[in-house]
Order: sequence, then C-alpha cells, then structure tokens
Amino acid sequence: MTAQSQQTPDPIIRLDGVSFSYGSGSPRALDAVSLDIAPGEFLGVIGPSGAGKSTLAAALSGAIPHHYRGELYGSVLVGGADTCEVSLTDISRTVGSVLQDIDTQMVASVVEDELLFGLENFGVPHTEIERRLAGALETVGIADLRDREIATLSGGQKQKVAIAAILALAPRVLVLDEPTAALDPESSRMVFETLKRVNEASGVTVVVVEQKVALLSRHCSRIAVMGEGRIRIEGTPHEVFGRSEELRRLGVDSPRTVRISNSLAARGLVGPDARPCLDVDEARALIGRVVSASGGAPAPAPAPSASPHAPAPRPRAEGSEPVVELAGVAFSYGPHAAAVTDLDLAVYPGELVGVVGQNGAGKTTLTKLLCGLLRPSAGVVRIAGTNTAEVPTSRIAAHVATLFQNPDRQICKDTVLEEVAFGLELTGVATGEARRRARAVAERFGLPLEESPFSLSRGQRQMVALASVVVMEPEVVLLDEPTSGLDYRECMTVMETVREMAERGCAVIMVCHDMEVVSDFAERIVVMAGGRIIRRGATAEIFADEPLMREASVEAPQVIRLARALAAEVSPAYAGVSEVADIVRITEEAVRRG
Repeated sequence: MTAQSQQTPDPIIRLDGVSFSYGSGSPRALDAVSLDIAPGEFLGVIGPSGAGKSTLAAALSGAIPHHYRGELYGSVLVGGADTCEVSLTDISRTVGSVLQDIDTQMVASVVEDELLFGLENFGVPHTEIERRLAGALETVGIADLRDREIATLSGGQKQKVAIAAILALAPRVLVLDEPTAALDPESSRMVFETLKRVNEASGVTVVVVEQKVALLSRHCSRIAVMGEGRIRIEGTPHEVFGRSEELRRLGVDSPRTVRISNSLAARGLVGPDARPCLDVDEARALIGRVVSASGGAPAPAPAPSASPHAPAPRPRAEGSEPVVELAGVAFSYGPHAAAVTDLDLAVYPGELVGVVGQNGAGKTTLTKLLCGLLRPSAGVVRIAGTNTAEVPTSRIAAHVATLFQNPDRQICKDTVLEEVAFGLELTGVATGEARRRARAVAERFGLPLEESPFSLSRGQRQMVALASVVVMEPEVVLLDEPTSGLDYRECMTVMETVREMAERGCAVIMVCHDMEVVSDFAERIVVMAGGRIIRRGATAEIFADEPLMREASVEAPQVIRLARALAAEVSPAYAGVSEVADIVRITEEAVRRG
C-alpha cells in the first residue's frame, strides 16, 4: 500500500472557525465551530434546544448564507467549494436536506408530484425518473402513498415523503434536521435503517440532527454534542455516552441501557474501563456475564418499584363520571382516505392516558374529534357531559385545551407573554390578570417573555404552545406529541407539569411516540391500529404484551425489553421490571450473594 493510498481522504464538508448570528447584536447561534465530515460518514448531532443544531444544519446545506442572512465568519467548504462563492443550486447538487418543519418543504399537492418536482428541476433524464421515483418510495416504505394527496397524510407520513424526495435526487450528502420527530417508533427505526443502508451501500454521507439518543447510539459512526453554539463533546457513540454525567449537565439524555451500565460501573460491579451498553443486546450480555461471574443468583421476583414520575393508579371515585366519552365513534376524510371506526373510550378526571400506535393509526384524528375540530359521522363524543355534535367548537374549548404536533399552528402573537395570555383574554379574563397568570407559567418554563415566539427554536416554540395550554387550567388536556423536538430538560419540565395537572384533577390524553415518556408518566395506555382502538389497559400490562406491540408497530421501552430478556436467560427475578434502578438493584443483590 502506497503512502498516498494511506492518506485520509479530504472531507466532503469542512467547517473552519464558523460563527453565525442571525442579526447585528444577536447572540451567536454558532460560535467558532470547526468540524470535518468525511465522505461516507454517518454523523449524529445532538444537544439541548437552542444549542445551534438547526443552525449547523443550515450551514452544512448552504441555507446559510444563501437563505438565512446574518453575520457569518469562518468558512464552510462543501466538496471543496466555499458556500459563500457558489450558488445554493450548486450546493444542493451535493447536499440534500430535510427540514425540521416539513410543511414548509412541500411544494406539491400529491406525493408523486412532490418527488417529480425535484427530479425535473434537476434535469434528471425522463428515462431515469420512474426508476428513481419508484426506488425512493420503496426505500422509505411509502410506495402505497404514491397517489395520495399530501394534505391527507399524517405528520409522520409527510416526513417520509420529504426524505424520499431528497433520496430520489441521489445527493452525495444528506443533512436531516430531526427527521423522526413526528414518527412512531417503528417508522423511526425504519428511517434510520434506511439512512444506514443508503450510507453503507451507496457511500452517501449522512448528517442527522436528532433527539432520540437510542437511535443515534445504534446507527451513527460518530456523534457531536452541541451546547451554546459550540461542539462540546465528539466521538464514537461508546465514547460520547460514556460521559453521561457531562451529557446530563448539558441537558442531553442517554439511552436507558447506558444508565444501567454506568450505574453498574459506579457501584464497582463492572470494571472502570467497561464500555457503556448502547442497546438491549449489549446490556443483556453484560449483566449475564456479571451475574454468572459472581456465582450468585437474584432473589426471586422482587416487587418492582414504580416510576418516580408516573402517578400512582387512582381508583375512580365512587359515583364519578367520565369527563371524556366516545361511544361507537367513526369518521372518514373521504373515499379511500384515512378513517377511524368503532372508537369506544372513557377517561376520568385525574387520569393521564397515553395513546400509542404507528403513524396513520388514527391518533391525531382522535384528538381532533375530542376537541371538536372534527364531528363524528357516527357515534357520540361527549366532553364534560356535552355532545360535541350539538354545540359550537367554542363551547368545547371552554373544557378542552389542545397542544397540536406543530406549535406554529397555535402561535400568532408578537411576544411570548402575549401569546401565553392570549387564550385567557379570549375567555374574558382581564388583560392585567391574564398577563399575571401567563407570566408565572412562562417563567416556570424558562421562556423569554418579551421575545417573539417565532425567533425561538422549535423546542422552545413547543414550550410556548404548551404554556398557553397550561395557563387555561382546563378540565381536559389533549397533547399530540408534546415532547416532539424537546431536549431532555424541556421534556422533563413539560411532563412534570402535565403530571401535576393530572394530580389536580385534569384529564390528560397524550398521543406520544416516545415510549420511554409513556412508560414513565402514563398510568393507562390506549393502543390504536388501523383506525381502531385494539387494546386499553395499565401501562406495564400493555407493554408486556409482545404480540400486541408487534400488531401496533410499537417497540416497548428499553428497560422492559431488557427485563424480559434477562428473565428468560438469567433469572425470573427480572420479570415485570420497568425501571433502571430495579435492574441495577437486582443485579447488585445477585453479585453480593455470590
């Protein structure tokens, strides 16, 4: 092998001392960032909201400086060309990007036309277009949506269309900004596996901004952790998640299996040089070795502890009435479009109910039926005893507050304080009192009161929208993906607030794709598939039902899957466990007995 062949290839993208602010006097969204991205690399970018992740993605794709104006220092080289010296069109032939807000990226009304738009504008020969179009749809798993109108798709389905449209252009680099934020667990896994397959088979460089740490740890070759506009930690997934305490201080979560292996290391049960466990298989193998080497055995079937977040299951008060009722409810968006049928559900004051299922299962349609945006074509929806088909939406809104998937659809005022107070003012609360209450809620969420909501990151805009819901103190709260786009700290703030609302008697119905959040906070789960409710029950009971999880395309939380594997292979003492602390405690007791 010659010396020349041993040289590291030139980076496909190089950032050299890049700083950027969106306006004169504005804080730097990027602060002296230097980063080399090698051809064929799969780089994950993570960090708290406002850390500069989306700004970094915009710089990599050429949106900075060609779309977003501001003060830019340093250089960004894409394929050796300075992005300030070439056109955005030239950059986009090398870098394809998928934005955080999918609706702003869509240009057509039908899925096929969305893909055709890019292919035709890039001058792809007509003889090549069909192969590219069909291949991209098949790769992302949405061939059946080819003729669908985009307006009828769920948020997750739109995300897949956007990814397919970029893949069809065959770029050398893919830059994706939270591509799985609106996707169910199965679809999220499929997107990452698709990206990994494209990366390995075609040599496409992938850069993905993401909050789902388990996906990043499983698929990325390198991870960059951002904080305050800088890259704070960089390395392989094992190297990065081995610094979990530092990550926690930055506001970044670690996979639950990493928490387990790090806790075992902190207790001296594994060597200090042991690598963190990034997934269930690694954790199962590690614990199996630890228990086997000790010669001990876990005590039989200890009582697992409850989540520190989830409310204890509350027996329904004698004689209490449900605040939400659905009986035989059906709705369809039209012929051959999505529909829900035979929905039966009762939710009582103080309950926190999670609704899970794959994209297109009917979860968002359910929330729209509950808040009166849709009226059932059959059956009855009652909110606080009122039939929603018989009253205007404004009457329903007096009882129900809703947080939708896209916070921008709920924001309309010039400042955060005005936005949070707006709902109260609409119900007749005096401006002074409305703003006093709004200030207290907004400050709890750590929101900047006088800034424009639209100047904030997506995660912060989500917090603004939730604050405007919380301040209303409604009888029923509908949350459609409340943690989408939030960092770890924001997620905990939001969910602790939601839990407290339930404890004060508010009925909370939460559509959520983050099964860790559902496991931690929901006391009861409703499972949807194919527009129907296929099961409802206690959280632990539902997640323990493997055939049900497969039917609903839902992956149970890591700890539950790990406990199931350990119960089968190491000891039945792990059966039914759903908390990190219990896995660690049972393992430690086994080692001590050995």
